[in-house]
Amino acid sequence: MLVYRLLLLCFCFGQLSVAQQSEQSVRFDDSTLEKQEITEDDLEAYKADKDFNYTEVEPEENFLDKAYRWLQNILNKFWEAIFGVGTASGFLYFVFKILPYLLLAFLLFLLIRFFLKVNSNNLIAKSRKQGSILFTEEEQIIKNEDIPALINEAIQQNNYRLAIRYYYLLSLKYLTETDHISWQPQKTNEDYINEINKELLKADFKNITRIYDYVWYGEFNIDVAKFETLKLPFEHLNTTITTP
Repeated sequence: MLVYRLLLLCFCFGQLSVAQQSEQSVRFDDSTLEKQEITEDDLEAYKADKDFNYTEVEPEENFLDKAYRWLQNILNKFWEAIFGVGTASGFLYFVFKILPYLLLAFLLFLLIRFFLKVNSNNLIAKSRKQGSILFTEEEQIIKNEDIPALINEAIQQNNYRLAIRYYYLLSLKYLTETDHISWQPQKTNEDYINEINKELLKADFKNITRIYDYVWYGEFNIDVAKFETLKLPFEHLNTTITTP
């Protein structure tokens, strides 16, 4: 028991000595403080230094940025109208984030599909103009068939595109018989236009060629009303060619 009391007494003396040492280590600074004055002139050097320029410069928006921001504004108004809040959450938030990209991808898809369709139609038209099968068929019709009868038959069948084609072949037949052109299977319609010397005939033939290409190679369906209008330039040209 005496040993424990001696240990406790030693511990108290140790703590007292540590406390005294701590009190003796404290030093107070009683020096005089000098107030520094900073003027506008002192700041000029820092203002001129680019390293101290913390102004954030926003990048200029390009067309895609403006289009994306426009879509976001539209979608924000859409969500506000539906939910009465400025933004959506959860799955709707995900849809809101990806929808502009989906719309842009869909627009690009439509544009690519449009141009591919136009180019494919042009390739088909050129192949039809230059294909030996069609030229052989045209040669058979021009040289051996009763083209006016074929026109009437196509009209009775309501096949007005085919009737326009027969009208055009009839014009080629009349131009060949009157020596205005020299029909050959390998020639194009542009070749025949260049062969015609009479300017009035050339202008009329160029007009019916444009109509023929639009209706036949463009594969546009026409009704009876449009046909009645489109056939007039063909009949006018054929009458002009065959009239002495």
